[in-house]
Amino acid sequence: MQNDKTILIQEPAEPAPAGQTVFERIGGEGRVRELVDRFYDLMDLDADLSDLRAAHGPSLEQARDKLFWFLCGWMGGPDYYIRRFGHPRLRARHLPFSIGTKERDQWVVCMGRAMQQVGIEPELADRLLASFYNTADWMRNRAE
Repeated sequence: MQNDKTILIQEPAEPAPAGQTVFERIGGEGRVRELVDRFYDLMDLDADLSDLRAAHGPSLEQARDKLFWFLCGWMGGPDYYIRRFGHPRLRARHLPFSIGTKERDQWVVCMGRAMQQVGIEPELADRLLASFYNTADWMRNRAE
């Protein structure tokens, strides 16, 4: 079984050209915020993401901020999440939520759509999606 430190060590994508971080390559804070906002907007708009949306409760505002803060640091930008909350402990922080295969798959589909719709270059989006899938799969706490 992996521990939370493994998630922090995992690279979000293959090395970027000339030492450029994924955060820089994606376009910095503004683009990360755009991606996160589109991701959560899609949960409300796309009926096939209803199980994922239901898992988030009535408001998405805290989730939007937390994912934005986390992704900034994970992609090589400012460590906003760690400054506010310490180590992400992703699996432990998600244990109160029922996460199975359906929620994992809907999370990955939603993020894939969001990346496509905000114009993340396809090669980078594919690499990020592979990393997101691995993390989302590791977060499952239900067999089905």
